[in-house]
Amino acid sequence: MDDAMDAKDSTSTRRRATRAKLYEAAVTLIAEQGFSATTVDEIAERAGVAKGTVYYNFKSKTELFEELLRFGVGLLTASLQSAADETAERGGTKVEALDAMIRAGLVFIDRYPAFTQLYVAELWRTNRAWQSTLLVVRQQAVAVVETVLREAVENGELSEEIDIPLTAAALVGMVLVAALDWQAFQPERSIDDVHSALSRLLHGRVSGR
Repeated sequence: MDDAMDAKDSTSTRRRATRAKLYEAAVTLIAEQGFSATTVDEIAERAGVAKGTVYYNFKSKTELFEELLRFGVGLLTASLQSAADETAERGGTKVEALDAMIRAGLVFIDRYPAFTQLYVAELWRTNRAWQSTLLVVRQQAVAVVETVLREAVENGELSEEIDIPLTAAALVGMVLVAALDWQAFQPERSIDDVHSALSRLLHGRVSGR
């Protein structure tokens, strides 16, 4: 029984590793040349696997990209939630949690710049098969920020006049766009420098301090 479970775990681990390779290959190629121009053959070659392996894991290139969006935004959402949880565990304020989430977002974007570029670009397209999926995963990320904002209003840290859904979306958008601008046009700046600038915006525009 233990041998069977070990074999199952090993297979599951290998499949996750293979999918991670395919995600990385797909996001890099699509960022370089666009979705339409990228072929399954190229994704397989970049990932170092057989073409059949792509179709074994995903029914089509479209499904691969849709799952890539789920995977990438899922990582971002988890990092934002972790930053909020860690702040709460050490007794920090909700505004401090928002500040920690800004840094977590910058760290994520610094680690996955090609994915972030694709994600931001796809948000503005309306004719994609994965548009509904993208909207769902986007809302999951924004909802994490909404929760912290709502708690901040409830405990008196922030004004009740704040439009929570719009403010949450604005904070996420600020981090995404500022980070892409940082990487494209101001790469000499450190992550600490960029975080400090966005932190001042948070405290000045959201908390009113």
